[in-house]
Amino acid sequence: MKMFTKLVLVSSMAISANAMAMQSMDDAALSAATGQDGINIGIALGSAGISIDKLYIHDNDGLDTATGITGATGVAGAIAIDGLSITQVDPNTNLLDLVIDTDAGTSGEAFLNIAASVGAVDISIGSIGVAPSNGASLTDTTTAVRGVTGTPTEILTGLDLSLGAISANVQLGATPQGAMIKLDSTLQGGLTISNLGINDAAGGGQIYLDNIYVRGTGNTTGDLNIDTDISVTTSGLQLKNNSTQGMNVYLQGVRLGSSAAASIGDVEVQGLNVGSSTITISGH
Repeated sequence: MKMFTKLVLVSSMAISANAMAMQSMDDAALSAATGQDGINIGIALGSAGISIDKLYIHDNDGLDTATGITGATGVAGAIAIDGLSITQVDPNTNLLDLVIDTDAGTSGEAFLNIAASVGAVDISIGSIGVAPSNGASLTDTTTAVRGVTGTPTEILTGLDLSLGAISANVQLGATPQGAMIKLDSTLQGGLTISNLGINDAAGGGQIYLDNIYVRGTGNTTGDLNIDTDISVTTSGLQLKNNSTQGMNVYLQGVRLGSSAAASIGDVEVQGLNVGSSTITISGH
């Protein structure tokens, strides 16, 4: 028994020493990586990625009958998305790396700074439709489930997105960078959207696009410069484009009627430039 006790004590000491050595190495690695105090957070997805079974966006008061628009009832409806998944392109890297620091700022205008790097991802969005909301508001707070009634009327058959790696900087508190979120990075390889179908419930047919390629001009890689300020103003969520880079947009396989219909051809747009445009999103 004494021998067993000694083995347990020696093993415990060895484990503790190793743990301390590992902690020291981790701290040193973080210090070497940032060169300063702060918090580093790395998030990696498993092989299955992230998935959502159902996603609903409820419009609690529907479309006001006073608009005079045919069909308006003022009854709650919802946008229904049947499934969403996100997978990392490179499973050996982190999906998200965060470097978090606080700074006193100029004249005492302190802020929290979060530098974020997001790896390349593939996003698959299922069928998107509309349906009546299940009631005018959430009533079951125990399960937090509201849902919709009936089968959603499909608007989009769904789509697949391929996004390259990108970085962003977030400032909370004071925002010396001029916006809460600053996207000033390069979307490597541009943006690709595949398998997009737009349904016409009344006519029974659909507009189907095999692929949409959005690539940046001025380089051979198609990298797309992203320079966008994202702010929350009193008018709503505001997105302001600052990039002067042009875009090449190519719509491949434009099909009218169904996804099986013969393609009418491809559509190509070269050097599209949206200038310093601003998008504001708010409720009503």
